[in-house]
Order: sequence, then structure tokens, then C-alpha cells
Amino acid sequence: MDRFRMIFQYFQSNSESVMNGICGLLALASVKMYTSLDFSCPCLPQYNMAYGLGIMFVPPIILFLCGLILNRQALVMLEEWRRPAGRRKKDPAVIRYMCSSIMQRAMVAPVVWIIVTLLDGKCLICAFSGSMDPQKFVGFANVSTEQVQQLLAKVPCKDDELMRNSMSRKAVSRYLRCCSQALGWSILLILIIAAFLARWLRPCFNQATLLQARHWSNYIDIEQKIFEETCCEHSRLFAHKCILHFFESMQQEIRLHRFSLPREGEEAEGGEGPLQGITDQDQVNKLLKTWYYEKPPLDVSQAHQR
Repeated sequence: MDRFRMIFQYFQSNSESVMNGICGLLALASVKMYTSLDFSCPCLPQYNMAYGLGIMFVPPIILFLCGLILNRQALVMLEEWRRPAGRRKKDPAVIRYMCSSIMQRAMVAPVVWIIVTLLDGKCLICAFSGSMDPQKFVGFANVSTEQVQQLLAKVPCKDDELMRNSMSRKAVSRYLRCCSQALGWSILLILIIAAFLARWLRPCFNQATLLQARHWSNYIDIEQKIFEETCCEHSRLFAHKCILHFFESMQQEIRLHRFSLPREGEEAEGGEGPLQGITDQDQVNKLLKTWYYEKPPLDVSQAHQR
């Protein structure tokens, strides 16, 4: 369990390479999920569109939320956006940079899923076969309107007895598959062009502002992690002190169970050491409240002056 927790904390770090690897794994997982999906269109006029569009867009929403959950910086960005200004001002440029970075990584897997479904074409055939104009295809001339809708809804079901050897079904299916693949390749081309332009046009903008936003976004994440680690260490020391006072008559047994008890001369010194003189619950609550509402300014020289 401890090893799993350490691995999970490692993957939650702010390292860009780790987050890019997670996004790549999610993208590969989306492709694997789609290839292993048993796609079965209901072939009913009132359900085809809901089923086809649901398969196309519901999993990307799930993958997008998974990308946000796995990205630790998303929570850090929300905390930075919602926190009171206190003695430290909030920089909107940093929040925008963090939001842009989070969204770009979270959108990789959903976009891959949508492109794969469009290139495959099954979802689009299932969703829009009933919306096709029967006048464009032969085989629907001497059929009533209600029967046309039933036949068009059965286009995705090539094993159906009525549509198994129907040339009209093949024509509609081929037409929708071509449209789906054209749309998929178009989206892929647009995304590649956009990534190319963003990559090559970035040096044309103010690099100093970008470096500042990137630096302070990393700082906010690292500061939050160090604060949580310091709180955990302080909680451990505080709990250690409380347990020692509570089991005052069992100090010898506690010493044998890997508790390093302070000596008599170190008892007073320990209160001003790692615990920094914080000795009760009210002081701890006040410290945490002060950190949230009045974060100290980013000026290290003030600490040396004090």
C-alpha cells in the first residue's frame, strides 16, 4: 500500500514529462477501449442518433475528467484562483497559463477518441443513417415514408435479413463513412496546423511574460507541496508530544518502540524547535487560517529582517 501511495504521489507531481506521459497513456487507453468496444447499433429510428452520438461524445467527457483528476496542478490552480488575496496579490497571467496547460493535457485523450471514432465511421453511420435523403439513393422509390425510415435506421445492421444484400444500404453506409473519415482527417489536419503555428509563432510573442508565468506556476505548485509536507511533519511531531504526555507512565515501553524521546534538557528546546512554539489546537488552527487568508508576500528579505 505504501509503495502504491508513493507511485501515485510521484505521478501527481508537477513534472511536465510525467504529465505528458500520463496524457499519452490516456490517449493509448482511449484507442484500446474503442477497439475493444462491442459497437452494436440498435437500428431503431428513435434510438440510433442517441446511441451513436453517445458513444462518440460521452467517453471523451469521462477521459477529460480523468485527465483533470490525474493532473495535480488543476487543484492547485483552483485554489490559487479562489484564495483571498491577503498580503500576496494574485497574478491573472499565471492562472491563465496554468489553466491553458491543464486544458491542453486533458484534451489529448478525448480528441484522440473522437478522431478514432470518425475515422472508423460506425458512430456517424449509426447516428445519421435515419437522417439521409432517400431521393439521393436508389432502392427507396416505391417505399412509403414510414418504411423508408425503418430501412434507413437498419443501415448500420448489415446482418439484418432485409438489408443484408441491399445495394441501397451499402450506398448509404459508404456515403456516411466517407463523410465521417473526411471530417476526422479534417479535424486532425486542423489540430496539426494549429500546433505547428503555436510552436513556430511562440517566439514572436513576449518570451519574458511566458517565462514569468511558467516560473510562478511551478512555484505555486512546489510551495503547496512543501507546505503540505511541513504540515505533515509538524502534525507528526505534535502527535508525538501529545502521546508522550498522555502515556507518561509508559515512557520506557514507548522508547523501545522506535519513539525517540527527548531528554529532560531537550524538552523545552523541542517546543521551540520543529514545533516553533505551537503547542495547542487553537494555535495550529490560527496558523492554517493565516496561511489561507493572508499568504506572506513573495519577499525573502523580509524574513531575514525579522
